[in-house]
Amino acid sequence: MTMEIQRQVANYMEQVMDACILAGRLMIANGSEMYRVEDTMRRIAQNAGLKEPVIFTTPTGIFVGLQDRPLTSLGTVTQRVLNIEKISRVNNLSRDFAAGQIDFYQLYAALRDVDRATPTFPLWLQCIGAAVASALLMIIFAGQYDWLDMPLAAVSGTAGYLVAYYLGRFTKVYFITQTVAALACGIVAYLGVRLGLGHSIDNIILGGVMPLVPGVALTTSIRDLLAGDLLSGIARGVEAILSAIAIGVGIALIFRFLM
Repeated sequence: MTMEIQRQVANYMEQVMDACILAGRLMIANGSEMYRVEDTMRRIAQNAGLKEPVIFTTPTGIFVGLQDRPLTSLGTVTQRVLNIEKISRVNNLSRDFAAGQIDFYQLYAALRDVDRATPTFPLWLQCIGAAVASALLMIIFAGQYDWLDMPLAAVSGTAGYLVAYYLGRFTKVYFITQTVAALACGIVAYLGVRLGLGHSIDNIILGGVMPLVPGVALTTSIRDLLAGDLLSGIARGVEAILSAIAIGVGIALIFRFLM
């Protein structure tokens, strides 16, 4: 009987650690800050009965262990995108669990549902967002507006976003996706100006590449550095810088071979 109870306790602890790994992986893979990831995982573990969990997170791996038991669980993060909806859902589930509104097994099932499928905006609405952002950010960063350049910036930004969206389905190399998307954005801007549909190719490209710029990754990197998560902050900062360089390479190819 004692052995059976011990086995049940061990199985339960393993499930709790798996739930923590799943929650952490979902948050890291979708762009969350490390302090928020660790806080959410610790909240789940402690409210599930693990008094002293040991949690260590990086942009590519998650470690969860116990100080009083020889149990350790490891999870890997193979891809990173930006989906604040998933971060919000995981965070809300952990708070509902801490408040006693759901039990552990309901939490674990809900986390698996979030991992499998989370509602997102349709592609056409994402394209509208990219178009509006490109046109308006062109005005903000260029310091001037041209009623002829704004529509072309919107089309250029939408083209770059669509290329990044579809190319991302075929390759996991994020920097190639950014380079080709920036190249498509620049080609649309160049052709539009050549056809007389716009005036300033510089302003049009400036607005068109804005949906590709890794602003959230850079902000998260700075936030992690300020919070003392040096490994995560440096890794994400380098990733954001390389992404910006990839965008610059795509635009540089346009000016080198077409201008």
